[in-house]
Amino acid sequence: QVQLVESGGGSVQAGGSLRLSCAPSGLRVGPNCMGWFRQAPGKAREGLCRIDRDGRTTYAKAMKDRVTISKDNAENILYLQINNVKPEDTAMYYCAADHLFSRCDTWSGFTYWGRGTQVTVSS
Repeated sequence: QVQLVESGGGSVQAGGSLRLSCAPSGLRVGPNCMGWFRQAPGKAREGLCRIDRDGRTTYAKAMKDRVTISKDNAENILYLQINNVKPEDTAMYYCAADHLFSRCDTWSGFTYWGRGTQVTVSS
């Protein structure tokens, strides 16, 4: 059974930084695309960034200046660094993965999802 487990969330003051992690298990082969998403209360889920097996990254325009996605290829652990956090970054953050390389051309259709880690930013 495939599982993605996010960690690193919590409460942080505006202007601070966070590093989220996502550890997959149960995958017989490494995913070809992984990504970070978030969903704030009352809002739709939004894609933040993606990374493919070759390390190519895609960022949503709104977050590009404040987030960095990276991946430990040996362990397939995914990271999300968020700098200069703002109250509007308060949300549940999810990682997602897919075996399709082409999944990294889109924000939709990811096969595997974690349960999320809550990030709360206070002003």
